[in-house]
Amino acid sequence: MTLLTKSSILAANDLQTQDIAVPEWGGTVRVRSFTGRERDAFESSMVRGDGKDRKVDLTNMRARLVGLCVIDETGARVFSDDEIDLLGAKSGAALDRVFAVAQMLNGLSNADVDELAKNSDGGPSDASTSVSPLPSESPTPTTSLPV
Repeated sequence: MTLLTKSSILAANDLQTQDIAVPEWGGTVRVRSFTGRERDAFESSMVRGDGKDRKVDLTNMRARLVGLCVIDETGARVFSDDEIDLLGAKSGAALDRVFAVAQMLNGLSNADVDELAKNSDGGPSDASTSVSPLPSESPTPTTSLPV
């Protein structure tokens, strides 16, 4: 096995994409994996408060993930951070379908959310104990839809 150099690592095209049909929205969206910075920002956006008052906030989590991962044909994000609440008002089924692909491409699971809650000084909040299983961990029809 060849040992990678800094330049070969930095030159690697390692962001995956997948197109997914969203009939509720009348077409197809392109979903891509996070950069390292985007994953950190996503995880940070789920923590509220400081010190011992830190709590995991899963409010609008699906829209936050989808907003970071849906891109246009040039690779630019379709939704800005300011538009995440608008996205969260869209069809739950459609959002969940795109969320499942974004979750898969980024290797996110309930275990990741639990780890984030455990690592917050305040421990898990009520929200983290009442989260329904993420699509990849739940035997729901949304995970078996063709993508």
